[in-house]
Amino acid sequence: MTSDPYEGFALPDTELAVAALRYTEELTEPFVFRHSVRGYLYGRALGERRGLRPGRDYDDELMFVATVLHDIGLSEEGNGDQRFEADGADLAERFLREHGMSEDRISVVWDAIALHTSAGLARRKGPEVALCHAGIGVDITGRNREELPEGFADRVHAAFPRENLAYALTDAIVAQALDNPLKGSPLSFPGELLRRHLPPGTMPDWYDLIGRGVWGDRPTAER
Repeated sequence: MTSDPYEGFALPDTELAVAALRYTEELTEPFVFRHSVRGYLYGRALGERRGLRPGRDYDDELMFVATVLHDIGLSEEGNGDQRFEADGADLAERFLREHGMSEDRISVVWDAIALHTSAGLARRKGPEVALCHAGIGVDITGRNREELPEGFADRVHAAFPRENLAYALTDAIVAQALDNPLKGSPLSFPGELLRRHLPPGTMPDWYDLIGRGVWGDRPTAER
């Protein structure tokens, strides 16, 4: 008999939470899906360490839905002409609207998904957005792992294996941007990843962009 990977983790079990979990599982590759679940578990654990309690200090269902859906922009259905974070946020918005979520709650989810790669911005939003960002960050790079309970990460990885997540996820983002340049603009997170996969000088950086500006601005030293 196959063991239940969710056993012992007490995921939110509302109708909407279950629907979001299954939707992500159907849309995304297994490594993306498992990353999404781990991101929630780590975000919740970080919240507890920081004195935040679900149902008291933040909406647990809302944080769960946002984190579980945060990478659906990397799915075939979510692959549009925007950077994957915005495509994912828009697809999540449609899904949640179809499931009757209120517009103010949808707005929180949209922000959490759109900002999940934006260090320094997401943490300035509400607790659901901040914890979503924090949990995802732990799973990608291990940042703030020391705040997790002893042995928790090992237990999470045993239930939801990584499969070299950080590199697999990077490859998926780059593949989308290589196929559609609109998804990897030069100053975006996807664009930064894409730059390493193109011949040197192919993608402009900030100084290239301002140097080609129409106003004729020049570096201070040249004035």
